[in-house]
Amino acid sequence: MFKRMIWVGIGVAVGVVVVRKITKAAESITPGGVADRLSGAGAEMGQSMRAFWADVSEAKRAKEAELLDAFERGDDVTPLLAEAEAEDDAETPQVRHD
Repeated sequence: MFKRMIWVGIGVAVGVVVVRKITKAAESITPGGVADRLSGAGAEMGQSMRAFWADVSEAKRAKEAELLDAFERGDDVTPLLAEAEAEDDAETPQVRHD
């Protein structure tokens, strides 16, 4: 009798776990569950875009300051511009058309 009670307890525990997992899976495919997942992904993408834009803006300000300093000193800014173009070319992936 005690053995049966143990197996019944194990069966109940497994049943509860299975029902919870199935309920969670079913909820994730409902329109509300899909909307929750998409809104979370959208928020992450928004944060990534803000971080990227902040990095670009910081680099732009640094380059503008460098060019302005050189211009105010009366230096030739052409090498600085050529340097920036060379960096851009190095970062741009080259596509071969064979």
